[in-house]
Amino acid sequence: MARWDPGTQKRLTEAALELYSELGYEQVTVTQIAERAGITRRSYFRYFPDKREVLFAGSERLPVALHQAVLGAADAGTPLSTALAALAEAGVQLTAHIEHAAERRAVISASAELQERERTKFAAVTAAIGDALRERGTEPRRARLAAQIAALIFQNAFDQWLDAGEQADFATCLEAATASFRETATGDTENHA
Repeated sequence: MARWDPGTQKRLTEAALELYSELGYEQVTVTQIAERAGITRRSYFRYFPDKREVLFAGSERLPVALHQAVLGAADAGTPLSTALAALAEAGVQLTAHIEHAAERRAVISASAELQERERTKFAAVTAAIGDALRERGTEPRRARLAAQIAALIFQNAFDQWLDAGEQADFATCLEAATASFRETATGDTENHA
């Protein structure tokens, strides 16, 4: 096997997901993941710094992508509406390229350590959206609140997309999550834009 085989990272991710699903995250070692993927333990660390990061590879790109999407979005009237319009587009692109999302979610939900890492990722996404809204001229407190709400709706839409077996249209899931939020926040059953 080549030293820098381009398929190695994918094999490691798949091996880790299989082992975490079979044995539980806490019981799996880096050595087990490496062996299942057909590489040495030492080679594993060329791809990931620890056994946790195999599940979060590439997640550092999400806040950057969402920040750029919000910055480049057409004005939709309010900071929240603008952010949601940008997240709808970004979410469609994200869901078209994501693999093993349902398995990943199951593994994360079974581990307190991984849930904490997921919350850190969520905080980075929220901060990126808020920064973009501030750069667009939104007052800082309003930008922070709009970002928190937009990130929460985005996460709920992503969960709906996963619950639909990754077969639903993400934009439709985001619309449903937005409508549900508005109904919950206002008690109004009509969808207001």
